[in-house]
Amino acid sequence: MAKTNAGRFFEDYAVGDVLTHAVPRTVSDGERALYHALYPARHALYSSDGFAQACGLAASPMDDMIAFHMVFGKTVPDVSLNAVANLGYAEGRWHAPVWPGDTLTSSSEVIGVKQNSNGKTGVVWVRTTGRNQRGETVLDYVRWVMVRKRDADAPAPETVVPELAASVSADSLVVPEGLDFSGYDFDLAGEPHRWDDYAIGEQIDHVDGVTVEEAEHMLATRLWQNTAKVHFDTSARPDGTRLIYGGHVISMARALSFNGLANAQMVVGLNAGAHANPCLAGDTVRAWSEVLDKAETSAPGVGAIRLRLVATKGGAPFGLRGEDGKYLPEVLLDLDYWALMPM
Repeated sequence: MAKTNAGRFFEDYAVGDVLTHAVPRTVSDGERALYHALYPARHALYSSDGFAQACGLAASPMDDMIAFHMVFGKTVPDVSLNAVANLGYAEGRWHAPVWPGDTLTSSSEVIGVKQNSNGKTGVVWVRTTGRNQRGETVLDYVRWVMVRKRDADAPAPETVVPELAASVSADSLVVPEGLDFSGYDFDLAGEPHRWDDYAIGEQIDHVDGVTVEEAEHMLATRLWQNTAKVHFDTSARPDGTRLIYGGHVISMARALSFNGLANAQMVVGLNAGAHANPCLAGDTVRAWSEVLDKAETSAPGVGAIRLRLVATKGGAPFGLRGEDGKYLPEVLLDLDYWALMPM
């Protein structure tokens, strides 16, 4: 009996399968320090206990994307070890902050499968849930991934494509208990712009760029325990390159968005996301955002803002799709999310 695990291939998935992902992870301030070393992350709520306490929280929680990467990374051996590409996200919500000392686990349910016309790959949809040591859900989301078949002649499973919400409704967003922006310190946060200052349809060029290095990508992917072959093994891709983990691009773009959205403090909803084109070492990531919607919340001084975050590797800001409706070749990421901001 083989002791090693070659990972699942497309024909190994069936709708209704529940995958319990291995290796619980206890989070420490070490992960925070490494995250801030890898990305130019400067949102004050995640940098200062004092700032977070002034906003009604017990201390500074871990960055929302740390929770995402850790929960995501655990799914890779069971969902995307043999992936060609991670394709998209939907219906994501952060339910509770993650604190230093919390232990995260994750599980996924297969909710859709569809073989591609080439017969060599297929798309698998999973709903992933991350929980803390008390069994509380901290994060859940749907993602879909293109996975290789082990045997191209294996029969195709019955196609099931899940119906997914176009967006997370504002009234279902979870505001952390105690969060209060009524005494928010805009000077310490870094920008004066509040929820009322942003208009639906407004576009923001985040100006700065960061060139992605092979070494930092490898460190980040190992940090999140992401074992997908395309990120490590140059023989896994026809062109001999290592694909930059899409979450690395997400965190880089989110950090770059500080310039213009410094007060979009907490990510609480993930409406949609697409990794439009591959990112490789040497690409310079830039970002721009568009305000898609706004909503009030019941928490004092706290508003919700829906943002499109676009990461690119060149070209003028605010370009997204060509006349054919396809993403422009320089677009790396198109992410639609909700954040909490002082009113």
